[in-house]
Amino acid sequence: MPILNKDMTLCISLAARPSNIGTRFHNYLYDQLGLNYVYKAFAPADLAQAIAGVRGLPIRGCAVSMPYKEDVIALVDRMDPSAKAIDSVNTIVNDDGVLTAYNTDYLAIARLLRDHRVPATHSVLLRGSGGMAKAVAAALRDAGFSDVTVVARNEAAGRALADLYDFAWRSEPGTSTADLLINVTPLGMSGQDEDVQSFDDDAVAAARVVFDVVALPAETPLIAAARAAGKPVITGAEVIAIQAEEQFVLYTGVRPTPEQVREASEFSRS
Repeated sequence: MPILNKDMTLCISLAARPSNIGTRFHNYLYDQLGLNYVYKAFAPADLAQAIAGVRGLPIRGCAVSMPYKEDVIALVDRMDPSAKAIDSVNTIVNDDGVLTAYNTDYLAIARLLRDHRVPATHSVLLRGSGGMAKAVAAALRDAGFSDVTVVARNEAAGRALADLYDFAWRSEPGTSTADLLINVTPLGMSGQDEDVQSFDDDAVAAARVVFDVVALPAETPLIAAARAAGKPVITGAEVIAIQAEEQFVLYTGVRPTPEQVREASEFSRS
């Protein structure tokens, strides 16, 4: 990383539980590509004040993580179609004080479903109803999945998401099973829920593919259970690498090579 100087461009992330993954990913690429940028993660004490700081300092880019993906909508100036279509934001770009919101999560989910060749005929249990769940639901719908059940304790949010895409809803997984299990909740995330397996062993045993969007830790209880059962998995590490690559391009205007992205992703978890 170059020595800090007055001309350096700052990019940040805002999350309730910040990690070093994005910080290491972006800073690694800045160094490799010789860009005078630096990236820092924050847990905001006040979201509105944090976004005002992005506008006023000015900070070039801002990644947005759970649980702020919907709350920031009222704080930006423009919504790119990628964010507007699902009313969820994971990236903000600051152009001379004008804040434009994007969503690169959708692109990551769509690419992973395609790259892992998950058949659209698979039945799906999607656990979660927040901003990331909206991106996942939209990607499923656009990929042709129709047998999808949204599992969410918050009935209003869960039903709203299910109805938006003509999916089913239920409050808890119960004894339900599906070909594809997707966790888009903090269950299994480092912190107070890190030991919680978002789908039980019976659901894992019945599944054909298990997908956990949680990126930290890389090996969540759900992913560990799926591997132990010999199931193909899609991990949050894969999600974060793709969405971070797209954020990097939005911030810098530079597209790293696939090899550079792979190396940055590996470095971010080393």
